[in-house]
Amino acid sequence: MTDRLAEISARLDTVRQLGTVVGAMRGMAAARAQQSRNLLPAIRTYAQVAADAMAQALALVPDRAAGPAGASGPPGLVAFCGEQGFAGAFTERVLERLGQQAGGALLFLIGTRGVARAAERGLPAAWSAPMASHVDGLPRLARRLGEALYAAIRDRGLSRIDIILPDWGQDRGLQVETRALLPLDHRRFHGRPAAQPPLVNLPPRQLVEGFAEEYVHALLQEAVAIAFAAENEARVAAMASARSNIERMLAELGTEERQIRQDSITAEVIELAGAARGTAAPR
Repeated sequence: MTDRLAEISARLDTVRQLGTVVGAMRGMAAARAQQSRNLLPAIRTYAQVAADAMAQALALVPDRAAGPAGASGPPGLVAFCGEQGFAGAFTERVLERLGQQAGGALLFLIGTRGVARAAERGLPAAWSAPMASHVDGLPRLARRLGEALYAAIRDRGLSRIDIILPDWGQDRGLQVETRALLPLDHRRFHGRPAAQPPLVNLPPRQLVEGFAEEYVHALLQEAVAIAFAAENEARVAAMASARSNIERMLAELGTEERQIRQDSITAEVIELAGAARGTAAPR
């Protein structure tokens, strides 16, 4: 009985330590998710400014069309997977969507864990990068991704580029959607006429190209921030579930420990009572 009590006490200590680790991971993930969400209003304002500027530049192009002529190369597909574990089915959900859409596409994968799991599924990355570990690294990641995409457009003639983007909602949990990135449909930038024609020092088409790059960069910034927040929010949910299991285990082990202690005390009382009766018995 003493050995069993020592074993349960040791397990209680281990589970309590695990609970401390889980709590710390949950707190860190929640903080990172909130930091990333806080970036989104500024990113979206930046995207809107670039879109408005592009609309004004397009108004200066006399023979503007729906957009540049499409290339004849393979499509490109960007997917934001998990960087680390302990995030539930986050990576698996993204890879399920990737498997449905990857046929013939050049894959650009973000997230170390996701890249490895994609390779196991026969979905090798043409380009990959780890997800940023902190929000300060998100702009650099978006810039690297943009450079890789434009290099592939130049070298491989990508016909289009889509993004598989995981997002997290408080009520709906993890959702995985596909967003079109390129080519841009110039018609979406109409309807924003300027009060008066802007003064420009560059050819209108060159302005359009420059503003288009700025707009695409803003979209990539937004996607990176959303995916970073989503992975961390998925981790928060996973850690909350783990915490519930830990609390249940602590309750069960605590009940068992108390029962063993009570049984031990009862056995000692019975033993002492028996010894007392033996001592008091007449000879």
